[in-house]
Amino acid sequence: MLAAAPPDRHRPWPGATRTRHGTGCLRGDPMTLTGNTQVLTATPAAAVAPAPTRRSAAERLVFLDALRGFALIFMVLNHTGRWWMDGSMRWSRYYFIYVTMAVAAPIFLFLVGFCLPLSLSRTRGASVEQLLPTLWKYTKRGGRIILAGLLLNVLVFPEDPFWSNGVLQTIGLGIIVAAPVGLFLGSTRARALVVAAAVLIYLSFAWAFAPLTAWVGAHPVGSRILFLEFPPWPWIALVLFGLVPGELFVEQSDRRGRSRYMLVLAAAGVLCMAWLYAYDWWAQTAKPFTFMRDYILNNHWTPRGATALWVIGITFCLMAVFYYLAEVWRLRMTWLVTLGQTALFLYFIHHLIVLTLVTEHLHLKFNSWWRYGLANLLLMFLLLGLGRGWIEVKRIYRERVPPLAVVFRRA
Repeated sequence: MLAAAPPDRHRPWPGATRTRHGTGCLRGDPMTLTGNTQVLTATPAAAVAPAPTRRSAAERLVFLDALRGFALIFMVLNHTGRWWMDGSMRWSRYYFIYVTMAVAAPIFLFLVGFCLPLSLSRTRGASVEQLLPTLWKYTKRGGRIILAGLLLNVLVFPEDPFWSNGVLQTIGLGIIVAAPVGLFLGSTRARALVVAAAVLIYLSFAWAFAPLTAWVGAHPVGSRILFLEFPPWPWIALVLFGLVPGELFVEQSDRRGRSRYMLVLAAAGVLCMAWLYAYDWWAQTAKPFTFMRDYILNNHWTPRGATALWVIGITFCLMAVFYYLAEVWRLRMTWLVTLGQTALFLYFIHHLIVLTLVTEHLHLKFNSWWRYGLANLLLMFLLLGLGRGWIEVKRIYRERVPPLAVVFRRA
């Protein structure tokens, strides 16, 4: 069974001068499950959902923070599945890593686009003089996220070139690109154009996949900048696509309208997910829910065809579920909200704990599911405590050191 696992396709960076305990570069190789896909664990400031104009300023969209917290948990499980277990766990580990990555990363990227209209709704009808500062604000915000991604490369992956692309860089660029687009979604035609552009970006990647594979092999430096972890082409398409559902959500003027909208979103999600299963039945897919069915470029994953629809479907369904739990049934999910509100901070910290401390320095492995589950439970409690502490630190600085408050903006 284990012999059927796909071969090692990881190409180490030729300029690296050292490796981590003989394992080579730990960035994600989805074909061998030995690396880091660096799933989007960061929630940039632009992805936080300020209340739109039709909502009370005191009424917070708790479900978005809770959904981010859920995605953060899946992201952490994806990374611990890669770094805290090895090939002796066989195919159960393989499927676990595939599913956690397919759920976590798209949620974060989609939420970047979904939340922008909630914030930009305040600027509707504003003059050009008022819009320019808004665009500059999002440009700076996206730039800070890009710089954060480069800093993460230096701190966590020092053996790699610091300019290597990561998911934070894609998020930052997505904010810069999507913010001006989000200002012009008032008409049905504009929304259709944005969806069409997002689809075209994805399809162009699919059409160019074969020549891109050859280009990556011939340009090791350029490929690390443009096509490493969740590269802008095609992943910015998901950010742009998220703008339209976000705009439609903002247009719902009351709680009943928003609830109906979420039911429609859930129904669309179920159809998207069903399409994958129907396609696999029709095509007799030999290895469903494996990386071998998708695009692997530069040893990193992008969903192919029916898998991409499943990814959108599960995102829609989870968004509807969390909306009803938090906004309709008023279920308290304080711990998930805490994780979601501090996702960027915990993104950095969990890498240092999971990879640098436990894997590299303590050399620990948890090659049984019950030990792995217990270790992750303890890790989640630790991250929750760190998240609450970070919120308190930011509060103290905002109250006592106002000039430094800008340093502790939404993480």
